[in-house]
Amino acid sequence: MGAAIASYRTETARWSAVQRRSPRADGVFFYAVATTGVYCRPSCASRPARRENVIFYKTRKEAERAGYRPCLRCRPDLAPQSEREAALIADACLYLAAEGHQSAPSLAELASRVSLSPYHFHRLFRRVAGVTPKAYASAIRQAKLVGKLQKSASVTEAIYDAGFPSSSRFYEASAATLGMKPSVYRRGGEGESIWHVVRKCSLGRVLVAGTAHGVCAILLGDDPAALAAGLRARFPKANLSDSNSDSSVTFDRWVEQAVRLVDDPLRSAARALPLDVRGTAFQCRVWKTLQAIRPGSTLSYAEVAAAIGKPRAVRAVANACAANRLAVAIPCHRVIAADGKPGGYRWGTDRKKRLLEREQPAKSR
Repeated sequence: MGAAIASYRTETARWSAVQRRSPRADGVFFYAVATTGVYCRPSCASRPARRENVIFYKTRKEAERAGYRPCLRCRPDLAPQSEREAALIADACLYLAAEGHQSAPSLAELASRVSLSPYHFHRLFRRVAGVTPKAYASAIRQAKLVGKLQKSASVTEAIYDAGFPSSSRFYEASAATLGMKPSVYRRGGEGESIWHVVRKCSLGRVLVAGTAHGVCAILLGDDPAALAAGLRARFPKANLSDSNSDSSVTFDRWVEQAVRLVDDPLRSAARALPLDVRGTAFQCRVWKTLQAIRPGSTLSYAEVAAAIGKPRAVRAVANACAANRLAVAIPCHRVIAADGKPGGYRWGTDRKKRLLEREQPAKSR
């Protein structure tokens, strides 16, 4: 805000912002029109006033004390429209996440709560939240189920407690969310086959783990035992098999591809490696954006947030990067701080620097 205030310090700059109807100036100052007796935001879409009739004020209270009333079009007496819209969608999200729903609230019910038509509510929700109300509600139910599965007496009880209207509706989507049958997830991965192996690489050691769906973990470190312990902590009852004993030829090929991604990213294609990605809807959106960053390029956390349509979610983007368990395949190392410094990295800043250095073309090293 300090930079914005400096940008509109002079009346010439303020008048230019009014002529351009700049939303960036909203909240920095207000302008009143002597001939109409109203005051507005700089971005107001009303008919332009003549310069000699315009007076600038720092706050709405100053304009009102001078005898001006708020414009009924841009409503400068209320919070900015973007904040009001965000508040409406936040209310809808809280309602969707609330306990006690026998089934997911309908679009009409959600729209009615915020006094909008279903059509306009759906468009607004998607623009502000980045997903449709249906997708958000589904993600909420899936997240609840993950917790319920650990506590409920049965899988069926957990499904209904999480808000699914029927068990069949849940089973249609469960594999994509849990990566395994819900009964298996509830038992800590009991019966799930997960192959894993630890190999040497140019960054120390790399653990590669996979299921029948694809590679579910690529972990970097120095201690093979610590890497294996991290995998066991997530699936304590899964059947963790050393790939040297009974893995498939397919998994062995995945391991080789993963190691090449670490050691020689410029000549290895991440798209060729099938991934068993497990995360929230927001995390998956972030990770998909990361996969589009080419070797040798970087984005800041703010740029990733803007790319997914959530410019204020910089911290959430950083958390999603930290939650990534598929090193290099989902290249969170290509996300750096706004000042150009590497920033944090789950597997150590030194490894992040080395990965970024080796991804630069040879002629620029």
